[in-house]
Amino acid sequence: MSESPEKKFQHGLVRELEQVVEKELDRHLSMAKEWFPHQYVPWSEGRDFDGPLGGEEWSLEQSKVSQEARESLIVNLLTEDNLPGYHNAIATVYGQEGAWGSWVNRWTAEENRHGIVLRDYLTVTRAVDPIALERARMQHMEQGYAATHGDSFLHGTAYVSFQELATRVSHRNTGKASGDPVCEQMMARIAADENLHMIFYRNLLGAALEIAPNETMRAITDVVKAFEMPGTGIPGFLKKSVIIANAGIYDLRLHHDDVVVPVLRKWKVWDRTDLNGDGDKAREELGEFLAQLDAAATKFETRREERRARQAARKS
Repeated sequence: MSESPEKKFQHGLVRELEQVVEKELDRHLSMAKEWFPHQYVPWSEGRDFDGPLGGEEWSLEQSKVSQEARESLIVNLLTEDNLPGYHNAIATVYGQEGAWGSWVNRWTAEENRHGIVLRDYLTVTRAVDPIALERARMQHMEQGYAATHGDSFLHGTAYVSFQELATRVSHRNTGKASGDPVCEQMMARIAADENLHMIFYRNLLGAALEIAPNETMRAITDVVKAFEMPGTGIPGFLKKSVIIANAGIYDLRLHHDDVVVPVLRKWKVWDRTDLNGDGDKAREELGEFLAQLDAAATKFETRREERRARQAARKS
């Protein structure tokens, strides 16, 4: 069976970008710092749980992190737990040969560290209910993971360019909100990895913009308009995301100002003169959507401040 024109285009683009991947992989390896999850966990705080070892059952008062940070840490860990699905998704798009395969495997290995250190920290410090966490992990992973835009190379690369930066912001702010210096240090370490991952994908898509500006611009717009974090399938995600947003850990303003806008600026989306047809149309759509996103962010901020003022008034 002959390839469709779309598949031919995608495979041709992947081949053309192989040298870019080699360069970005070398850059990543030169900047990535080796670190060890066990060094970020306060093991001396650990003790046996109830069950076969007859230890102490978990209770909420044992957790020393804030409720907002607790919910965010759960979301962050359960998101990391779906790594087999993410690996399959990017391996399907990028392939497993040459520099592409080397990157996919390196990225997967680095991401796996995040799940390791997060689970060890949460378990040892009794920050969250370990039984509820395990049940949620099972439920979330049984759902699997399917990329929103299927096996599209451009859409997939655009998505991770934004998603890795969103994850970095969420991790850093979760650490700051935790009230625990050990947690903050750990989350900062994880966030540093996510930043390097973002740079890899951002630079890769930037190269694709030079080769196929119209098709890449369409992919960027599609992704921004339909963007969802990979953990949307987590049990109770909507409630948790509201708590996280109200705490200012990750909300619409951060998404607009600290994630979407900086990446688009780096790609010089608004200054490009090589767009026409659907590429021009996609950029117009993107501008309109960002204006709506900005307005929604302002509305959310206003309502949040009003709620906080009412709460403060009741306490006084």
